[in-house]
Amino acid sequence: MTLFIRNMACDCCKVLVEEELEKLGVHPQKIELGEVHLKEDELPVKKQKQFTEAIKRAGLEIVENKKGILLEKIKQLIHEYVNNSKEKNSMNLSTYLSKALHYDYAYLTNFFSEMEATTIEQYVIALKIEKVKELILFDELTLTEIAYKLHYSSVAHLSNQFKKVTGLTPSHFRKLKEKREDVKVA
Repeated sequence: MTLFIRNMACDCCKVLVEEELEKLGVHPQKIELGEVHLKEDELPVKKQKQFTEAIKRAGLEIVENKKGILLEKIKQLIHEYVNNSKEKNSMNLSTYLSKALHYDYAYLTNFFSEMEATTIEQYVIALKIEKVKELILFDELTLTEIAYKLHYSSVAHLSNQFKKVTGLTPSHFRKLKEKREDVKVA
């Protein structure tokens, strides 16, 4: 039995889902972004209602219709693609999605745009910028290293995209972080 969960986009979400299932005495076989694999009939209706309510408080929800499931699979694969540079080196996103989902990429892009009111490309850019922010805030990587890690063609490309999305340059964003740290120390 597989449950598809909307908005499950990070490891913290996976931990939350696992904890909520454990509270109910349910032991998942595997938890991935957007998916929970259980033994058949391991989550009876009563426990499923309790689980649904628990994850809803965290902004997550179980997806039950086919369109919702496909949308979550697309998002899950995009998250994996952005966060896993090994796949990026071997194929482009359109090929990656088409192969994984067994749909033509044109169909997937139209479907995604219809469901999300944004394009896959815009969604990827937003994810990458969030990753850049995370790397600036928590790692000690240079912008060159961040650009390389996220497969930007150059630091200038990363900076331009970052500024379009956030209104700030990455350098200014880093300085704001440093100012906040100085204020905490003082």
